[in-house]
Amino acid sequence: MYFDVHPDNPQARTVGQIAELLRNDGLIAYPTDSSYALGAQLGNKDGIDRIRSIRELDDKHHFTLVCRDFAQLGQFVLVDNAIFRAIKAATPGSYTFILPATKEVPRKLMHPKKKTVGVRIPAHPFVSALLAEMGEPVLSSTLILPGEEEPMTQAWEIKEALDHQVDGVVDAGDVLAQPTTVIDFSSGVPEIIRRGAGDASPFE
Repeated sequence: MYFDVHPDNPQARTVGQIAELLRNDGLIAYPTDSSYALGAQLGNKDGIDRIRSIRELDDKHHFTLVCRDFAQLGQFVLVDNAIFRAIKAATPGSYTFILPATKEVPRKLMHPKKKTVGVRIPAHPFVSALLAEMGEPVLSSTLILPGEEEPMTQAWEIKEALDHQVDGVVDAGDVLAQPTTVIDFSSGVPEIIRRGAGDASPFE
């Protein structure tokens, strides 16, 4: 399915259809404030396997929980006061933060040894609308295909490339060709894992 969504004022009916697709264990390709991502409902085991298959990921890959706000983020990761202030200052934005997972996170999503998971709060009208409709985070991974260094940016190209592997593609206008900046806070101090769309200088 191909969903045409207004980039600034997403249509409520279309957002509802996309949320329903996710609730029915669908896998979508959707735009964020950095690049396109693959998204599934949190408990969708098949969705996790499909994302791993499309991207050829091993079990050490950090999946990301895309959250609506800090209240939601705090249910899924452990954040102390100093880290909270650093993340708060940088969100919403094009960052992924790796933190120790709480018991709310399915084991399959955690790093097998570190028991960590990625979290982020994007600044994108469609994503905000979808998360409000879902009432829970969306399990995500940047849409970078095997052998490629940059994420995909065009909805129609994604539909052509992944037509039989995803259930829906969301087109909400232009997106950046950069993934998020990834900051690992699992040791208590920030470590820059990937430099991307978010300014990494506050974490250096």
